[in-house]
Amino acid sequence: MTMKRDRIRKPILYIFSGLPATGKTILSERLSILVNAVYLRIDTVEQALRDLCSFNVQGEGYRLSYRIAADNLRLGLSVVADSCNPIELTRREWQSVADASGARYVNIEVVCSDSVEHLERTETRKSTVDGLRLPTWDEVESREYDQWGSDRIIVDTARKTEEESFDEMVSGLSRMKML
Repeated sequence: MTMKRDRIRKPILYIFSGLPATGKTILSERLSILVNAVYLRIDTVEQALRDLCSFNVQGEGYRLSYRIAADNLRLGLSVVADSCNPIELTRREWQSVADASGARYVNIEVVCSDSVEHLERTETRKSTVDGLRLPTWDEVESREYDQWGSDRIIVDTARKTEEESFDEMVSGLSRMKML
């Protein structure tokens, strides 16, 4: 077996990051379908922990999701992780999950550079997770979000259709040989 074939067979952890209402979930769901990957959404995991365990969720949703992702990566299944992933610590932890599982990874940051459009999206969107309270614009604007220190694909969804944003992301992933 050649090294190229080994690399192709390695699962990929697609690590999505970005503020709420930028378009992460739409893009990550579509990517999951395209590459037939396990879809792992932090909002769903954290809301389930709130509903089932009745406690204030902090980092538990991420830590549980790391374990679920690692199980699937070790099985050879690619995973799409949909989360805000706002701080450098969680970004490194996702990468460590891939490394420990023998998988490749790629960071995808989704942004909306038009603040008026971002505000409108934040104020008009509906939750797709039962019981999840969506953040207000003030909460989105004041959210801790560390600067990036590592390579990533940046998809700016401002003034673009869902299809245009998806095509831009797929092009970036193709250039990096991550599809």
